[in-house]
This record gives sequence, structure tokens and C-alpha cells, in this order.
Amino acid sequence: MKVHEYQAKELFRKYGVPVPEGAVAASPKEAADHVRAMGGRAVIKAQVHAGGRGKAGGVKVVSSPEEGEKYAAGLIGSRLVTHQTGPEGVPVDRVLVEELIDIARELYVSVIVEPSLRMPVMIASAAGGMDIEEVAAKTPEKIVQIAIDPVIGFQPYMGRKAARGLGLPQELVRPAGALFANLFRLFEGLDCTLAEVNPLAITADNRLLAADAKLAFDDDALRRHPELAELRDDRQEDPLDVEANRADVNYIRLDGEVGCMVNGAGLAMATLDLIGQMGSQPANFLDVGGGASEEQISRAFTIMLADPKVKKVLINIFGGILRCDVAARGIVAGAREKGIDLPLVVRMRGTNAEEGRRILAESGLRVVIADNLQDAAQKVVQAV
Repeated sequence: MKVHEYQAKELFRKYGVPVPEGAVAASPKEAADHVRAMGGRAVIKAQVHAGGRGKAGGVKVVSSPEEGEKYAAGLIGSRLVTHQTGPEGVPVDRVLVEELIDIARELYVSVIVEPSLRMPVMIASAAGGMDIEEVAAKTPEKIVQIAIDPVIGFQPYMGRKAARGLGLPQELVRPAGALFANLFRLFEGLDCTLAEVNPLAITADNRLLAADAKLAFDDDALRRHPELAELRDDRQEDPLDVEANRADVNYIRLDGEVGCMVNGAGLAMATLDLIGQMGSQPANFLDVGGGASEEQISRAFTIMLADPKVKKVLINIFGGILRCDVAARGIVAGAREKGIDLPLVVRMRGTNAEEGRRILAESGLRVVIADNLQDAAQKVVQAV
């Protein structure tokens, strides 16, 4: 789950990560009032779950309340298109009005979970304001990485190491170390998957401020943080992702034409790979899990078919905890609710597979039964 910049900065404040003074506005008049309260000059930022706002016209320095009101009026209620949103863009419902800060240097710092190390890693770079992927590709020597064993946590020497790696002057080493420690404390305490500051600004008067803030949280941990779940903005997410989250199934929309419904993430990845090898592309990753109910299968099926790019469907079920007959009844229910006139290929193995195939055969649906995964992939790719 992602949150807006203004929400992330409120959490930064609570955890002792310094941020500029700012206020959120839901109307042009509010934006003008905030600019006036900040002395007549401020920076206004569109609040969306996407990067690249500046290049897309979503960030601007304004020099009067009137200019702020006019700019906010053009943003609020519009859809901002950036390189991360696709051509449809995302809605702008609020703007963040912040004090202007005199930036002398821009740095980068983040905490992520590194799967290869199985622990959190702090990443710091002197090349702030840039995409960290670009820095890693072109100037990897500018990146400092510090693995943090969750058993011992973030230690003071780690903060000093990161500060020295950024080339900070001696008077900023201690404040930077405290900032890094607090950023990790937030990351760990709120079950984040990402805590990023880009840029981390060194101001002309030698302060460290998080000029931007990005947080993402582990969905599976939100039950421990009900106050965070309330920060979710469904309008910033793909509607099908929202429906899948409510149905408690794992769904990711992709760019192909073959809709895929599978039980088990590993089996799903193998299915997607095989479809690609056969010359087509998957339209989604959809894992209903090992213990899905008939209702969940039905809802997952309708979610998959709601994507207009889906031109054919492959269902790959290996019955275990999820019995094949339960999956079959869910598929039939979903197909009847949504209506389907697309090629439908089904491969079922495991518990009650024969019963599942019988239910599908007697459903009246035009179903092609496949013997194995390769056979299923071939049949769905060749289907017209």
C-alpha cells in the first residue's frame, strides 16, 4: 500500500525525520490561504501515487496567493500523466503547499527489503534528485549500501558510515546519523516495504530536510496498523487491483491478451513464462491461493474478465487444499455472472480433478480441457 507525500511526511514528523513546513489543500482557495500563511511564496505539489510529477507539470513554485490559487485550480480535479502512470493518468484531489527551502545539495536515502540478503538495506547516494536506478546503472560508485540485521537493528556506526559515504561535513554527521536511525525506526515500526527520501536536502543554512517522501507498506501487515489502512486512497489505484484486494486474491494487470487464473504463485509464474515462450503474452498475474473459496474463485474470474485486453483465458489449477470441484463451481458461477464468449482453456490436476472437469463439461460453457501445462499453453495461444 502506498500513501501520498503529505501523509508520508506526517509520519516522518512523528518519527523525528525533519521535513519542510507544509499544509495540504483540497481546493484552490485553501491553497491560496496556505501560500499567504507562508509569506506569499511557496511550492505547490500535486498529490498522486506516481513519480515524475515535476516533469509532468505537477510541481511549481508560486510567488503570490493568487498565482497559487490559479495553479491549484488547474491541478485539482484534473488527471496528471507522468511516465509512471500511463496515458490515462491519475486523479489529483489535493495539493501540498510547502515552504520554499534554499537547497545547497541534494542527496538520496532509502530503506528497502533486499531479498537476496533477507534483511533490510539502507541505500544512500550523493546523487539525490535522480532515479536511483539510473545512478546505479551509470555511477554505481556513488551508492552506499548498508545491510541491517533485524536482530541487532540500526546501530550508530551505520549512520556514520552512510554520512561519510555521502561526503557530509563533520558538523552534519551526527544529525544525519540521527535522521537515518529514525528513518529505519519508521521502516521497521510500520512494516514498510520502502521508505525513501529523494531528495534529502542540505539547506543553505546547513539543515537536513526530507524535501520529498515516499512510503509503501506491506499489505499483509496492515492488520497490525489499522491507522495506516485508513490512509489508503483507492482512487490512485487500478480499480481491478482494488477489487482483487477486497476479494483477497493476488492480481497484477499486465500488457498481454491471455487472462490467467492459477492457484499458487510459483505455478502462476511458470504459467506466465510458458505463455511467453509459446509466442503470446499474459494479460495478468492472478493467484487465487491454495485455500480459495468458491466465492473467491468466482470473484477472481470476473475481475480477470473485466480487463478489456483479455481475449482468451487459461485456468491452471493444481488441486490440493483448493479442490478442483470447488474451483470448477467458482469458474462456472463467475462465467455465468459476467458472461463469457472468449476461448477458455482449463488444466486441472489433483484433488477431485475428474469431478471438476465433469462440472465444467456439463456447465454449457465452451471449455477446452488440456492434459498438461504445456498442452494448455499451446491451446490457449492458438485459440482464436
